[in-house]
Amino acid sequence: MDELTGPSVPPRAGGAPQQLVVLLHGVGADGHDLIDLAPQWAHALPHAAFSSPDAPALYDMIPPGVAHHGRQWFSLADRSPARMAEGVAGARAALDAFLDAELARLGLPPDAYALMGFSQGAMTALYAGLRRAVPPRAVLAYSGMLLAPERLAETTARPPVLLVHGEADEVVPVAATRAAEAALRAHGVPVESLYVPRLGHGIDAAGLSAGGLLLQRVFA
Repeated sequence: MDELTGPSVPPRAGGAPQQLVVLLHGVGADGHDLIDLAPQWAHALPHAAFSSPDAPALYDMIPPGVAHHGRQWFSLADRSPARMAEGVAGARAALDAFLDAELARLGLPPDAYALMGFSQGAMTALYAGLRRAVPPRAVLAYSGMLLAPERLAETTARPPVLLVHGEADEVVPVAATRAAEAALRAHGVPVESLYVPRLGHGIDAAGLSAGGLLLQRVFA
């Protein structure tokens, strides 16, 4: 399996980083799609480095003959729960290797990181973050869903989770995050949620503010 790579941003305050925030993009995008969040959250975390890796596979649902460099964490050609659970498990392996390597590269302890994801990246962040040997300080999941909820019993990590979803999302229904919230709470995971009226499939200022506050708190 090829190692994940993608854009990164050093700490706003300069010097060696004290934390790492990893940003996972949605399907059909790449790491550049989310790295612009780094300057916004850097005000809350001036000593954090930000990394936004490209997902491990080329997006496989582009029409023939169309040039495209988008990536995917797993294929959505078959959206059955079993196939998506299989896909995200494979993505987890690639992400685990990236997280371990990035923490080592930056000279950070194994718990000095947080995971954030949007859409398919949120699905991947939730799945991987709940299964890490050393869990992240927090998982921030925007416009996503919880894959394989029936497998929560196999997880041991219970990091704080922030769920954010637009109530007018036309791509991933907001009901997916409401179901994730209920399942995570039942499993003993500390959850905060924000449902944004009239917001479609995206991230707005309210969601960014909630994310920044949680990151600031867990790294305090």
